[in-house]
Amino acid sequence: MSSRKHWNCRSFWFGRCLPARLMVVPGKFNLIVTLIFLLTLAPLLSSAGDSPSPKTSLTGKISISGAWALYPLAVRWADRFQKEHPGVKIDLQAGGAGKGMADVLAGLVDIGLLSRDIHPEELTRGALPLAVARDAVVGTMNQNNPFLKAILEKGLTREALRQIFVEAKIQFWEELLGLPGKTPINVYIRSDACGAAETWAAFIDAHQEDLKGIAIYGDPGLAEAVRRDPYGLGFNNLNFAYNPGTLRPHQGLLIVPLDLNHNGKVDPEEDFYQDRRRLTAAIGRGQYPSPPARDLYLVVKKTGLRPVTRAFLEWVLTYGQDLAEEAGYLRLDDQAAARELQKIRGNSFPESRY
Repeated sequence: MSSRKHWNCRSFWFGRCLPARLMVVPGKFNLIVTLIFLLTLAPLLSSAGDSPSPKTSLTGKISISGAWALYPLAVRWADRFQKEHPGVKIDLQAGGAGKGMADVLAGLVDIGLLSRDIHPEELTRGALPLAVARDAVVGTMNQNNPFLKAILEKGLTREALRQIFVEAKIQFWEELLGLPGKTPINVYIRSDACGAAETWAAFIDAHQEDLKGIAIYGDPGLAEAVRRDPYGLGFNNLNFAYNPGTLRPHQGLLIVPLDLNHNGKVDPEEDFYQDRRRLTAAIGRGQYPSPPARDLYLVVKKTGLRPVTRAFLEWVLTYGQDLAEEAGYLRLDDQAAARELQKIRGNSFPESRY
């Protein structure tokens, strides 16, 4: 985003534009100096009146709540937008996609963070979803799992995951790997209505309410539960499975590799879980399945969208896209961003200041 220069007239005009001898001549030459200053500055003052108001003049409050999946990127958006517009205050809270959707439909917040597909009844109630980025949900396990080597070599199939998370037909790690023994698989799921659980469930042809396991609140809580349990198996949004500093899985966690072609092993083209950059690249190439790769949304209600909220949404879909990749997400391509912008501009919302 280009920045505007604010000139200091004293230093600029008298220090650079006027000859030094005119700066020190007293008496009658003061009138000459004044005339030169006014005649030279007048065109600039006139043209400045035709330029748009500075974006820093934008004021107001924006409230946002919802999906853990989008929260890290939303934090960056809110921080940058408030720096560019000091008159804007953004209140941002996580709490799950279900909370975000409920809050925005009830008018409790201006924007909901959503990490799942929108339901038809939510559209009927006036929800307008805007795709703003892409990420994925990944299976997680403990790095001290006694069967780690075999799992990393073989991977887990979609069918095996369904038999663990939905049907509860596979309950022991040895059973999963075709070995003797009965070491329990401690399955962890989400207790809150959320996009991560719905997306993970969709990957194995189910819904969140079909998942069976120990229910844990929130992305951080589920990651911590698996990290503490050598026999644990769970799932997390991408940016809660990987450390944002090292870009590797959080200490104590490993990402469950998927045997996507069902040949009983993780092939080189299926092996992209070591760091977040490799996985997001695989998502971009379509090598990681969708679901659990998915779009992430900002959701507003079609009625009553205030100018400051609209300005923020338009900023997210333009300048804000530059922050997506460094935060571990995939930015929208230009066509997708233009399509989402048209959703805003095609509705009879009040005009923003952009």
